Amino acid sequence: MFAHNKRLQYTVRVSEPNPGLANLMLEQFGGPQGELAAAMRYFTQAVGEDDAGRKDMLFDIATEELSHLEVIGHIVAMLNKGAKGELAEAVDSEAELYRKIQGAGNDSHVTQVLYGGGPALVNSAGVPWTAAYIDTIGEPTADLRSNIAAEARAKIVYERLIALTDDPGVKEALGFLMTREIAHQKSFEKALYTIAPNFPPGKMPGDPRFANTYFNMSQGAGEVRGPWNQGENWDFISDREKQMAVDGGSGEAEVKLAAKDIDLLKQMADRTMSDPSIDPPTGAELGMGNQTLADGMTVSPGAQPSPGAPKLH
Repeated sequence: MFAHNKRLQYTVRVSEPNPGLANLMLEQFGGPQGELAAAMRYFTQAVGEDDAGRKDMLFDIATEELSHLEVIGHIVAMLNKGAKGELAEAVDSEAELYRKIQGAGNDSHVTQVLYGGGPALVNSAGVPWTAAYIDTIGEPTADLRSNIAAEARAKIVYERLIALTDDPGVKEALGFLMTREIAHQKSFEKALYTIAPNFPPGKMPGDPRFANTYFNMSQGAGEVRGPWNQGENWDFISDREKQMAVDGGSGEAEVKLAAKDIDLLKQMADRTMSDPSIDPPTGAELGMGNQTLADGMTVSPGAQPSPGAPKLH
């Protein structure tokens, strides 16, 4: 059950309207790294979580993300206030109004016309929000890692948005939201480390023959060795021959079939078999102009083959 408090979690102070900036802010409203995506990711994880502590944490953070969605939504609405009134009342000439909402790289004309300046559930390019942004798989050790990465990505987007505005009130609110991404990342990381063991994710261990093997498959100038591929914890394989059929098998794809299936497949293979001894002329060759055919005959465009020449079908 949710109860809405009309006071925002953080006060929104916008110095002046800026429709272009409002359009960019939509990235954190309806974008893949935005607040709605975060709220839905954590809320659905909480509903399916069996651990009481993680369940409580996920519900808390999911609900806070909804409050962040509200903050971003109000920033978008405040930045659009001037353009919203001008568009609704058509106080300017058509040309002047169009220039204001599209000019100087504004790129806010779509959201202005379609949504009247309100915060739409789209990203800054106008792409509608989708549940495909949610990558929950139902395994806490995997989902918590994904959550940590999601908070990191959102923090980076906030940093970029902060760098785009000189409005002190907007910077302050975005700085708060960015900082909360850090706090959430810390909570998720702490929760991950309370699960022991937590790597590899899931229940099954990896095959020890391959778990510590590094295949050097991109070879040439620019190769770099480091702790990710060298040291006592790694078996570094650069020999191309040793990178194939590493299981000790033939390296071919095999399937066991019933006798009747084998007969049918052989019948089909015989029917569709290629004859490499045949080199017939093709329409592509004839269309290229004077061409020498396989038997040495030359054919010009529009000319008829001489008697005894190969017939083309």
